[in-house]
Formats: sequence, structure tokens, C-alpha cells
Amino acid sequence: LIPSDLPGRTEVLNWLFWQTGAAPFLGGGFGHFFNYAPEKIEYPINRFTMEAKRQLDLLDKELAKKAYIAGDEYSIADIAIWSWYGQLVQDKLYPGAAEFLDAASYKQLSAWAEKIAARPAVQHGLAAEYQELK
Repeated sequence: LIPSDLPGRTEVLNWLFWQTGAAPFLGGGFGHFFNYAPEKIEYPINRFTMEAKRQLDLLDKELAKKAYIAGDEYSIADIAIWSWYGQLVQDKLYPGAAEFLDAASYKQLSAWAEKIAARPAVQHGLAAEYQELK
């Protein structure tokens, strides 16, 4: 799931590093203030909503140019990024967040999220996770 050629490997690693730097704004920022904070405070919700939408827009534009986040092949970058952003646009992370963020307007990102979610290994992994939560 990581290309062996230097350019492909570099692209996948770039996206993995992007995800590790960007996802805390999505989970710890947007997710916390939108979904978990005991008080709904407008300023942090607005601040992290703007950042989440900026990230969604970036991914949408990238996916307009290629089939998967790092190129034409499915990679570990897709797995890492889908876990946060794919599930977000499918409204599986924070109830109501997809509508709040107008996730449907990110057409390429939404199509990619569906394509990844339909993969048998992803469905198997999600089913195993669901069983553990029971």
C-alpha cells in the first residue's frame, strides 16, 4: 500500500504527513466543539468549521485530478485520510456534521469516500470494529 518508486512513495508519505497534521483540527477542533463540548460556543465552532471546510475543499480539488489521494493507485494514504474525512462526509463521525459542513458540495471527495467505503476490506474492518463496540 506504499509504492516502491521514489516519486510515488514520496507522494503517499506527503499525504500521510498532511493527514497527521490536519486531522487534529478536524477531530480535536471541529469534532470537539461541534459534537462533544458541553457548551456550544460559537467562536471555536466557526473557527474550526472554516478550517474543516478548507481541508475538505483541498481534498475535493485533489481528487478532481486523480482517482485516489496520492495518484492512480489505492494506498495507505487513502486509508488514513478516509478514516477521518471520508467518514465525515458520509456523516459517520459526528452526527449532523456532514449537513452542517455542506459535505455534499464536495462532489469528488464524496465520490471517493463512497468508493473507499465500498471496498470489501473496509467493510470487513468496519464490521469488526462494530462487533468490538457491542
